[in-house]
Amino acid sequence: MNREYFTHYSNCLQRDMHILIHGDRGLPLLVFPTQDSMCNNFEDFGMIDTISDFIDRGDVMVFTVDTVDKESWSDLYGDKQHRGDIQENYYHYIVDEVLPLIEQRNTSGRRPVAVGCSLGATHAGIVALRRPDLFEGCIAMSGIYDATYFTGGWMNNVWYDNSPVHFLQNMPTDHHYIDLYNHRSLIFCVGQGAWEEDGIRTLLLMASIFQHKGIHAWCDFWGYDVNHDWPWWKKQIRYFLPKVLDGSAIGNGA
Repeated sequence: MNREYFTHYSNCLQRDMHILIHGDRGLPLLVFPTQDSMCNNFEDFGMIDTISDFIDRGDVMVFTVDTVDKESWSDLYGDKQHRGDIQENYYHYIVDEVLPLIEQRNTSGRRPVAVGCSLGATHAGIVALRRPDLFEGCIAMSGIYDATYFTGGWMNNVWYDNSPVHFLQNMPTDHHYIDLYNHRSLIFCVGQGAWEEDGIRTLLLMASIFQHKGIHAWCDFWGYDVNHDWPWWKKQIRYFLPKVLDGSAIGNGA
């Protein structure tokens, strides 16, 4: 398996950032690590090994990025406006700097699928829903999609743009993104076991909004034994990835 550790300077974030690349061809997966983690996160917790057969066959090429969560989502006692600005800069780093790099390194000509677990799923959902023109969809496992959960209920325009339950709620039903969503593989999954309470709450909200807007996203609630933890995310990625690759996840929702 090809493995490359790549360092580049981000103008959006004004710092060096790192990307870990696995594979050399196939559908690009843009992977967001779990909360506060860096680009080695998926590899260290065995997720790369879990999908190694997909990588070795050339089905997927995996690009895992760093986060700046400690300065944004996780800095609960920091200035909320500044934290939001850091997250927005990170969003633009992904869209304006990482996506062109993926397009340069990956020759498939396909849009990336955003992937993540826990807060990584939050990031994946944000980018896939804000820019369905640039992403083929997402596999978001155990995310929380309400930014006010991290801000104590505080909101401004920047946090609004990073809070799917808010910006989707107010999206007109004739918005051109609705049609794009229905031609994408939008997968949101949560277990109903330990440490999943807020993920369940926000995904129920998302499912209701999707239904009201006519968005056929796939909101999948797994069993009461399914915890917020890596062993289950490994099962989930192996379940959902083939459905993204064969196109059966497109428009799979209600």
